[in-house]
Amino acid sequence: MKIDYVEFTSPKLEETQSFFAKAFGWDFIDYGPDYRDIQKAGTGGGIERGTLTAPLIVLKTDDLEVAFETVKSAGATITAEIYAFPGGRRFEFTEPGGTKMAVWVEG
Repeated sequence: MKIDYVEFTSPKLEETQSFFAKAFGWDFIDYGPDYRDIQKAGTGGGIERGTLTAPLIVLKTDDLEVAFETVKSAGATITAEIYAFPGGRRFEFTEPGGTKMAVWVEG
């Protein structure tokens, strides 16, 4: 699996979006009032309105169920079971050191 997406959180979504646009030249696609998909950043990314947390690293796979079992058996704590979202499905976990991560599949 490879790193495919980085999700930021911000309690000030519009201000964060404006900063990223001005500072880095990124564009955005709005997905409702609480999520922006980042464009032109070199890798996929998004900003979600919410309490500030460390960025979420999202890995991409071709087989979500196999990835789920592999990550779980390697010692991850599953924090969100497999769920659908616009564009695909994913699950979320913390690795043994505590870093939150996710794995997704298109479709």
